Amino acid sequence: MKPKIWMSSPHMSGNEQSFVNEAFDTNWVAPLGPNVNGFETDLQSYLNEDRHVAALASGTSALHLSLILLDVSYGDEVICQSKTFSASANPIVYQGATPIFVDSEKETWNMCPVQLEIAIKDRIAKGKKPKAIISVHLYGMPYKVDEIHKVAKSFDIPIIEDSAESLGSHYKGQNCGTFGDLSILSFNGNKIITTSGGGALVTRTKSHKDKAVFLATQARDNAPHYQHSHIGYNYRMSNIVAGIGRGQMTILDSHVANRRANHELYKSHFEAVKGVEFLKEPDGHFSNRWLSCIMLDSMKTREELRFAFEKENIESRPLWKPMHQQPIFKDAPSYLNGVSDELFERGLCLPSGSNLTKDELDRVISVINMYFAVC
Repeated sequence: MKPKIWMSSPHMSGNEQSFVNEAFDTNWVAPLGPNVNGFETDLQSYLNEDRHVAALASGTSALHLSLILLDVSYGDEVICQSKTFSASANPIVYQGATPIFVDSEKETWNMCPVQLEIAIKDRIAKGKKPKAIISVHLYGMPYKVDEIHKVAKSFDIPIIEDSAESLGSHYKGQNCGTFGDLSILSFNGNKIITTSGGGALVTRTKSHKDKAVFLATQARDNAPHYQHSHIGYNYRMSNIVAGIGRGQMTILDSHVANRRANHELYKSHFEAVKGVEFLKEPDGHFSNRWLSCIMLDSMKTREELRFAFEKENIESRPLWKPMHQQPIFKDAPSYLNGVSDELFERGLCLPSGSNLTKDELDRVISVINMYFAVC
């Protein structure tokens, strides 16, 4: 069997080991230490805004803490983009709140400002103003920041910016991860940079960061004994994992460049092929192209191509199944226009890793060539 081509595998720089070795040599193996502090500083410098960063165990934990910081609790409602991974929505349920799903628009595949306003007005008419909005930069493409934030501001609803897939992307020159009242990042194994597992919360105030860190370290009160006045969580990033992150930060920009090059390579080969469409960057949008995605003419074509890849030991997958289609959220209110359903039906994610070799990319292109030649 031919070697496996993964869709988005970890890509080490070679610099990570020195930071990890230092953690072992100095016995800093706890969820605190110089690598944690350094990684947070590296991220703050990269984001290049007046922001504060708390390194955490995952992007999901960052979303959960965001909801807590915004006082979301049992019985509240939180608007969430439907076209996303389930981790965007699950923390809403952790808090006993109800997710309200909003569909996408066609230009960026992200939350539709029109549907967002419809949803907010309808929830208010039904007697409950949403407590927060979770808006996602899907596959690294920035959402329509100006339009979404204008709607949110008009109703005075805070935005949690889910930048799990968009570190290195920017909108009108400003980095994704800095637009929300609170923002989150992910460093899962398949992300643009990885700490094997991990995430970060980006805040506008130091007080929010301090409270997040307090809650993330089991909410231990300032006392000589173990005293707890709040429910806490084991959500802090370890010093060893943060060392991997510090090494990854040294090559973040090159990872973005490689993924964008993959996208341009695919586009140059297949943009003219009938029945294959690529997600374009609207004016002001710069995507890290975390995943290169194509739209095909039907679900039948998508599945045939996916199986053709599978036969050649190449990983691909459909676009995220919308949350309003998920069995676990079947009873959640949804405000739909059909866009995310169509994206799921016809969309396919291609191998996109920053470490793909020329031979691997040639194999991917060959499968698409053969499929469309046969069709």
